[in-house]
Amino acid sequence: MRKAITAVGMLLAASTAHASELVYTPVNPTFGGSPYNSSHLLSIASAQRSATASDANTSSSSGGTDSGTTDNTAADLFVSQLQSRLLSALASQVTEAIFGDDPQESGTITFGDTEITFNQTTDSISLVITDFTDGTVTNIEVPQLVTN
Repeated sequence: MRKAITAVGMLLAASTAHASELVYTPVNPTFGGSPYNSSHLLSIASAQRSATASDANTSSSSGGTDSGTTDNTAADLFVSQLQSRLLSALASQVTEAIFGDDPQESGTITFGDTEITFNQTTDSISLVITDFTDGTVTNIEVPQLVTN
């Protein structure tokens, strides 16, 4: 037995190992991954975010046999994902207006009942988001990158 273990040990020691360089490629486009992954990752995140423990309690209390509840849940998920995509497109329009090929100092973009007003200064970019359905106003101020 000892001779067999010694022989195996010698064979392992005599063999050469070949290795190649490991290269990490991120998946998320925010961290340098492929930009084609963004909509897929957003869809997955939206689906995971909408499924909570309270949803599990609701479906278990109803017995989980009501097919109308399943249809409403799927429809609600679809509407939520569609709304997320539309708001993402709106954010792209605002970004293009501020940083695109023809950047603007200020402007207003209206999308349904939502109005986004932006104003660029030398130090920051100010965004005012107004939701006309409930009258809420959100102010966002982002410092502007200054390079010499």
